[in-house]
Amino acid sequence: NCSTVLKTLHFITRPLSDEERNYSLAYIITIHKELEMFVRLLRAIYMPQNIYCIHVDEKSPKDYKAAVQNIVNCFENIFISSKRENVVYAGFSRLQADINCMRDLVNSKIQWNYVINLCGQDYPIKTNKDIIQYIKSKWNGKNMTPGVVQPLHMKHRTQVSYREYVHSGVSYVYPTKIRKAKPPYNLTIYFGSAYYILTKEFVEFTLTDARAKDLLEWSRDTYSPDEHYWVTLNRLNG
Repeated sequence: NCSTVLKTLHFITRPLSDEERNYSLAYIITIHKELEMFVRLLRAIYMPQNIYCIHVDEKSPKDYKAAVQNIVNCFENIFISSKRENVVYAGFSRLQADINCMRDLVNSKIQWNYVINLCGQDYPIKTNKDIIQYIKSKWNGKNMTPGVVQPLHMKHRTQVSYREYVHSGVSYVYPTKIRKAKPPYNLTIYFGSAYYILTKEFVEFTLTDARAKDLLEWSRDTYSPDEHYWVTLNRLNG
């Protein structure tokens, strides 16, 4: 019963200020467990003017997927990503999950300014208005994806080819003895956080630019590519 869900969980049902009404955020949330924690997170960040893409791990139990779908069905601005991955920790599938949501978000009717990615174990310590004002004050038109040139102790992540292993509830990434070719376009690889706040224009660029597509393909067999992909693209000239 959706009206019961909205009332008992105290979801916010209208913009709390004009500033927030006129500045929509998009969220990507990747989840695979702990339904109650996900609901608490969603309730804390939910605003009717924002848009939310939920990526549910394909390996999650059927009843978990059904419960998430039931919640999502109560909201016009929340949806489950159209393509779902078997997510492996530190694997390419984790990066692909975000990209799947990005494709859905850029094609949505709701216009948004920035996208923020989260996992199911995150929780905000700032309000929606605080986040918007922080973006506007220091980052207007810029991405938040900090990083440094690939450190020596991280070189192994992109020097050999890695594979994902998924079988009967066990999943992990393991190295092979195959050495990788250098990055396309002689790109300098940067390393940083897998978490970001990105402009819509940058997201559209990453989905269409040849360099972004080639770097994505090259990153397919690296270790934890989400920790170098966004930050490397953000350092491209122009």
